[in-house]
Amino acid sequence: QVQLLESGGALVQPGGSLRLSCVTSGFTFSTALMRWFRQAPGKERELVAAISMDNGTISYIDSVKGRFTISTDSAKNTVYLQMNSLKPEDTAVYHCYADAFPFGSTFRVRYRGQGTQVTVTS
Repeated sequence: QVQLLESGGALVQPGGSLRLSCVTSGFTFSTALMRWFRQAPGKERELVAAISMDNGTISYIDSVKGRFTISTDSAKNTVYLQMNSLKPEDTAVYHCYADAFPFGSTFRVRYRGQGTQVTVTS
């Protein structure tokens, strides 16, 4: 059974920091495409950061470059999103996505976690 469990969301003041975690299981982490999306009320979902586990390619949306860092711990099958210098416009529900091969399958499937709320306000 595939699971993605996010945590780390909170209410924080502008300029503050948070680290989101996404603990995963049930698929081959070493070949997965791991992504963080966010969606604010009334806005389109946007891709914040991505990391390809098989080649190490990392990308960010322009608005978070220099402030957010995506990283992984393969021993824990976990992906992180370190968020620094947070701004009110970063307020959203953050979801972890995995495009991955579930154990025993040769088909890549997209999975999504339940999300974690990040609120940046003074």
